[in-house]
Amino acid sequence: MKIINATPKDKEELLSLYHAMIGGPCEWSENYPDENTIAFDLKNEDLFVMKNDKEEIVATISIDHDDAVEALTCWRADLAPSGELSRLCVRKDMQGQGIAKTMMNYACDVLKSRGMKGVHILVREGHVVALSTYAKIGFETVGECDLFDKHFVCMERGF
Repeated sequence: MKIINATPKDKEELLSLYHAMIGGPCEWSENYPDENTIAFDLKNEDLFVMKNDKEEIVATISIDHDDAVEALTCWRADLAPSGELSRLCVRKDMQGQGIAKTMMNYACDVLKSRGMKGVHILVREGHVVALSTYAKIGFETVGECDLFDKHFVCMERGF
């Protein structure tokens, strides 16, 4: 398996992967993430995919840029500048194999190479698997917030 930058050719497969998660603990919908989200991430070269030997996407993660998230007061000042990770998604038949951890570590390495001192992520309250996974790789809960009509746990780690 390899992790690479996503390309416009990956759009339909990414949408299918995102839509396969509808109804899960992250509470995604037909409207989010959508084609505009993918286009934004592609434009900024912030969308990464893991592909298997058949060139199928098995996971994806994005580096996000959201002013509302950055403005939260829970983030540690000593980790600034920090990046934000979002939209981590592992194909259902590939879950439980450490792929989420690999994707998170890859994206953290990208942020580190861009001069960031830390990383943060919003996790849906009640998404037990994600909260546990992130804690195991060094993320700490630093607060909670209500954004986008949802309640989140704010997690962060330094490099």
